[in-house]
Amino acid sequence: MMIDKENLKVIRLAHGAGGILQQELINFITKDISKKNINNGIGIDELDDGATIPIENTDKEFIITADGHTISPIIFPGGDLGKLSIYGTLNDILMMGGTPLALTSCYIIEEGFNMKKLENIINSFNKASSEEDLAIIAGDTKVMPKGTLNGIIITTTGIGIRDRKIKIADNNLKIGDVIILTGSIGDHGTALMASREGFNISTDLQSDLASLTPIICSVKNEIQNNFIHSMKDPTRGGIAGALNDWAKKNNLGIYIDEEKIPIKNQVQAICDMLGLDPFNIACEGRALIAVDPNYSKEVLKKIKETKLGTDAEIIGIVKEENPGNVFLKTIVGGMRFLDMPLGEPIPRIC
Repeated sequence: MMIDKENLKVIRLAHGAGGILQQELINFITKDISKKNINNGIGIDELDDGATIPIENTDKEFIITADGHTISPIIFPGGDLGKLSIYGTLNDILMMGGTPLALTSCYIIEEGFNMKKLENIINSFNKASSEEDLAIIAGDTKVMPKGTLNGIIITTTGIGIRDRKIKIADNNLKIGDVIILTGSIGDHGTALMASREGFNISTDLQSDLASLTPIICSVKNEIQNNFIHSMKDPTRGGIAGALNDWAKKNNLGIYIDEEKIPIKNQVQAICDMLGLDPFNIACEGRALIAVDPNYSKEVLKKIKETKLGTDAEIIGIVKEENPGNVFLKTIVGGMRFLDMPLGEPIPRIC
């Protein structure tokens, strides 16, 4: 992608929002890095959910992923900053077919931050890591002067492991692959926006924030046998961003059916009220899964048997024609482009 130097004269919120502008910023940051992978594993050029480090003379490889969590408000319907920091990192490892092992954590805190709030976030972080059997093995703590940081942010590094024979990656789609979506879209971003000050929106909608462990465990056999080719959690940029990322990295066309995509009535109503598109809104407990068509029905059945995946649906297919593009068959029967968003329309969403 060509870097738009006009867009990079100053940094805007949209540069961190998962769309075209963020891709330009990442390219700007990484273009002059001299060494971008280890042992020919997945590295920074692939811009996947994480990197892999093949372990020499073994059949295993490490998965490494890094995350910064800047969400506002830090406590929101269905979760908080601590839980988000664990699940966001954990899910990136799971999306590469890995077994999560450990995390590092870095707390950056503004001077004057309430100690009770900090205790609640730490307790939530530790509880979520314990429930997922994740070790917290290293970290750092910094305090910033008052007025230089809005409260608190947490950065994490996730460490996992997988068999080297597993080939799950963003650039591993195959023609004919069936696309499965594991649940309703837009819940996280919409619930967060509705809870922010200044919006008089009354709703019981909660974030979909969740560990994807139950879903990944349910299809472990299909992962081991490489019947599942790619997995992605549609966070910043929503499913529009994730699907376009797949289409461009694989130079293939993706065709999805609007009627098959689960959207809660509250999400659609709030998006309509605020002029937002639920296809562009972040999820924090959903996965897109590209699977060999011969195994798609069995994979869907297994996912739907989990509590988290009861609303899962087959939403589309990968095709050779119109490479690099995503098409949406609308409810009224027409066909339109589903474009890569410029950026996440809601700032500080994750």
